[in-house]
Amino acid sequence: MSLPIEDYALISDCYTGALVGRDGSIDWLCLPRFDSPSMFGALLGSEEHGRWLVAPVDATARSTRHYEGDTMILITRWRTADGEVEVTDFMPYGDHRADLLRRVRGVSGTVRMRQDLRIRLGYATAVPWVRQETSEHPSALIAVSGPDALVVRGATLKASGRSHIGQFDVKAGHVVDLSLTWFKSYKSTPPPPDVEGALEQARTWWMDWAAGCSHDGPYRKEVVRSLLILRALTHLRTGGIVAAVTTSLPESFGGDRNWDYRYVWLRDASLTISVLLAHGYSDFIDHWRDWLLRAVAGDPADVQIMYGLSGERNLDERILTSLPGYQGASPVRIGNAASSQFQADVIGEVMLALDKGRRSGVEETRFSWALQRALLGYLEEHWRRPDHGIWEIRGEPRHFTHSRVMVWAAFDRAISAVDEYGLDGPVKRWRKLRDEVRADIEANGYDRLRHTYVQFFGSRDVDASLLQLAQVGYCDYDDPRMLGTVAAIERDLLRSGLPLRYRTESGVDGLTPGEHPFLACSFWLVEQYANSGRVVDARALMDRLLGFANDVGMLSEEYDVEGRSQAGNTPQALTHLALVRAADAISTAERS
Repeated sequence: MSLPIEDYALISDCYTGALVGRDGSIDWLCLPRFDSPSMFGALLGSEEHGRWLVAPVDATARSTRHYEGDTMILITRWRTADGEVEVTDFMPYGDHRADLLRRVRGVSGTVRMRQDLRIRLGYATAVPWVRQETSEHPSALIAVSGPDALVVRGATLKASGRSHIGQFDVKAGHVVDLSLTWFKSYKSTPPPPDVEGALEQARTWWMDWAAGCSHDGPYRKEVVRSLLILRALTHLRTGGIVAAVTTSLPESFGGDRNWDYRYVWLRDASLTISVLLAHGYSDFIDHWRDWLLRAVAGDPADVQIMYGLSGERNLDERILTSLPGYQGASPVRIGNAASSQFQADVIGEVMLALDKGRRSGVEETRFSWALQRALLGYLEEHWRRPDHGIWEIRGEPRHFTHSRVMVWAAFDRAISAVDEYGLDGPVKRWRKLRDEVRADIEANGYDRLRHTYVQFFGSRDVDASLLQLAQVGYCDYDDPRMLGTVAAIERDLLRSGLPLRYRTESGVDGLTPGEHPFLACSFWLVEQYANSGRVVDARALMDRLLGFANDVGMLSEEYDVEGRSQAGNTPQALTHLALVRAADAISTAERS
């Protein structure tokens, strides 16, 4: 059975990522991209669905782990009755290969290690044909299935049923390097990697990147780690930013709220870019803007709310039967049907991110502003339509208040582009539309009896996404209407002191009720507290939320307070970027 979600740590080469368990097993790996079919899928099943275990033979061995400084290089130290050993897991940066490297170094005594390699390609639909390559010393394993091939080098492995196993001793001061390399099966086998050189290059690159972080307030360690995770989720070549490295980790254990997050949401990517810009990483905006231009090229009416890493549009959702699901939570889905939804808020989030770029000194190009004009033109025609909202409900489309506020933000930032930066556009028409949208929100999205904004027009329920109203400048953080909304969220949505997204039992989303508190919403509440004079409350909630992170600082989508475990896909970009914003808000509030 797979481990608790918090027992996994991410390693990444900014093309894909692997999840390494506390037990030394890599239970999730898709090569060569985040959204490729899995070759290790034990996360969504058992060891029979693919894994690579490297751990001491001693069943009583105990481990601790950490990232090496400000990097994505994972070090696990094992202590046994016979000695200690360190396993360094990482994926090389910038070598234009698909490598996963595991260096085993003896610290003291002599430790007997074991390997259990079970390659299951195509989401565990294919057990590859495996042969020993005896021309190398030690011999290598070459596994082939259809277009995919792997070469595994290092300590000797022997076939045992449908797995390959082996044992080796590591003495103090000795090193055993293990490597796995993916390649196209019709090409020649790649040469062995230079493990020492790759380790030094990865170490230098990650630490140099982290050194560029401009955050100097409280929670710097957590902010830097979150920014590193956001960088690890950003595809090095295309600029696409995935929402998480996993699919189908359940929002409710045993439930059916299991979704594929290995794609690029315009919303999440825009918010990520805004956070990176705020911390000194202005080079990201050009790369992501180029990705955006390619992804949405064509008729604005065809714009999607999410795309593949290279801008792919076809993300048809289907259910896999080859993977039983995380601890039995089914179904396992690949693709995402929400890609075809109309979500009126996403253009607003894109405009907000590009506005941040302008304010950071990034100049517009002729094509980038033309793209924004085209998106605004589409929004002018369609902003009155009901939509599926930020939470991608699978029920009836509604006039969601959050979506309508993001429409307001889109026109507001367009007006700013003309007024402050001299760009061309029908600013009078945009001002009129902005005022019309606001009037619509105030007339239909605000409950005067309860003194709160509501989830959607005509509803009396609230929604945690309303915490973003002040974030985008629609109102002040201490505006009475905003404070009334916060009070309503505290009354209606807090579970064990943490906000739910909304009341799932209302049936608004068309799904079976039940989920855990959503961590991004909790960090939004921290930000609201800090900016409205409740700094003590902000600190208390922030400290509690950080206590939910695992031993290497990773957070997933939700948190099961009663079960004391993370839930949902991991690591979650939206959670980590909201963490950074919350830390920034506390820093600003305490300075002022």
